[in-house]
Amino acid sequence: MLEDDEDLQTVDNIIPAIHAQDADDALVAALDAVSATLDQETLIGLNRSVDVERQTASEVAAEHFEETGISVPADSGSGEVVIGAGNFSESAILAELYALALSEAGYSTEVRTIGNRETYLPALESGELTVVPEYAGTLTEFLNLQGNGPDAEPVASNDLAATVAELRSLGDTVGLAFGEPADAANQNAYAVTAPFAQEHGVSSLSELAEACGGIVLGGPPECPDRPFCQPGLEDTYGLEVAEFVSLDAGGPLTKQALRSGDVSLGMVFSSDPELTGSE
Repeated sequence: MLEDDEDLQTVDNIIPAIHAQDADDALVAALDAVSATLDQETLIGLNRSVDVERQTASEVAAEHFEETGISVPADSGSGEVVIGAGNFSESAILAELYALALSEAGYSTEVRTIGNRETYLPALESGELTVVPEYAGTLTEFLNLQGNGPDAEPVASNDLAATVAELRSLGDTVGLAFGEPADAANQNAYAVTAPFAQEHGVSSLSELAEACGGIVLGGPPECPDRPFCQPGLEDTYGLEVAEFVSLDAGGPLTKQALRSGDVSLGMVFSSDPELTGSE
């Protein structure tokens, strides 16, 4: 994983996003109890259990909940809550952890795998979903562009407190509330193979841009349009992208394309247990 030495990526700490009308004290406290147990090492370990060791998300969540002794402050919650999950394992683990904490707080829970942000966020705003595990910087910019237009100046940054303040303000306009962010984060990151890094002597994105031109970049289909993906690599680092290959978001297609040499640089996630590097 190459170092993002010019700070292209914003903070992306995990944060519970909640339908505001359902954000009572007991519910928020239960979600915050989960967030308090999540640091970076723990998050990578949870992902390893699912992605490498092939346990289920519900098994891994139950083990973590028991081992960490998550203490839910109140059991006065009532009614049904629906927890949404994105279609990747980390989101599924977090959703199962939220469900365990909310059940202990007195709620009746259901976990639904919904898909990507474009699908689940409208369901959260409407109240079809009660809570979704989210990422502070990415969601801040998503709401910023949604509310202020495609040319809006970025408001997320490398300052967690400032970014969360912007997120809460933007959330107010669409009926969303938020719990406390976890220490654990999952930022976009960029990876090359170890032999490629050794051959070209690169450990950072700046070094890559200086050493290599005509890079073949692999990532999710929206990468050419997202400011923290291809446009950011080109504008912030001066990276020359000769070709973009549409793959997945840090998943097996991207990793296989890197290993086979079909792409030289792939967009991955910083909490991926398969990756090593300077970050």
